[in-house]
Amino acid sequence: MDNTLKVTNVLSDPTRYHIYQYILKKHKDVSVIEIANHFDIHSNVARLHLSKLEEIKLITTYFKRSGKGGRPSKMYRLSESVIELSFPSRDYKTLSSIALEALLELGEIGEQALYATGKKYGHQFIDDFKIHHFNKLSIKEKLDILERATEELGLSPSFTYDEGNNNIHFHVNNCPFKELVMKNQTVVCHMHYLFLKGIFDVLFEGSTLTFEENMFTNNCGNCTYLANLSIV
Repeated sequence: MDNTLKVTNVLSDPTRYHIYQYILKKHKDVSVIEIANHFDIHSNVARLHLSKLEEIKLITTYFKRSGKGGRPSKMYRLSESVIELSFPSRDYKTLSSIALEALLELGEIGEQALYATGKKYGHQFIDDFKIHHFNKLSIKEKLDILERATEELGLSPSFTYDEGNNNIHFHVNNCPFKELVMKNQTVVCHMHYLFLKGIFDVLFEGSTLTFEENMFTNNCGNCTYLANLSIV
């Protein structure tokens, strides 16, 4: 069977699709029992769904020993493989690599252009939501927009709002530029930071955004940012 058809067949099942989204957003290894309990399904059904996701290489498996004897437990984690579907076929990843390399060939001028454009696109992305008077929205309403926007970008975000300190601890659990990061980590990560800074500048005017943890250097599973909000 054609790989595209395999992928679409597997993900056409709503439960299976949401299991994958759960693993993607959690960004931690899961067991059959955890999936069965979370989705209120029989463990055999959970195992079948996980096996189907493994078949199309969205997840991988390994065995984990508990240290208490007995059989090791089978664990499931996100695969490093990337599955891209487009109809008809398009190759934007290669285009991105070419454009990035061309900019970096220009030296500092190219880097600064990349950073400025990244921030501008962050502004524009939020502006495209067509919401006026952001300063009149409540913090909760702004957080809802932040979640919708970053979910749409494929970041699999998670965050907490510390009302006492007026801070947002923001986690990116999926890097949409991972393949580019492998070649130019410092430049791409800084561009992505500025893209997010553009989003926060529009949503939370006067806020600061600090890049705290990098999933590629600290092996922490996600990139972490701290946003300090200013009440305007």
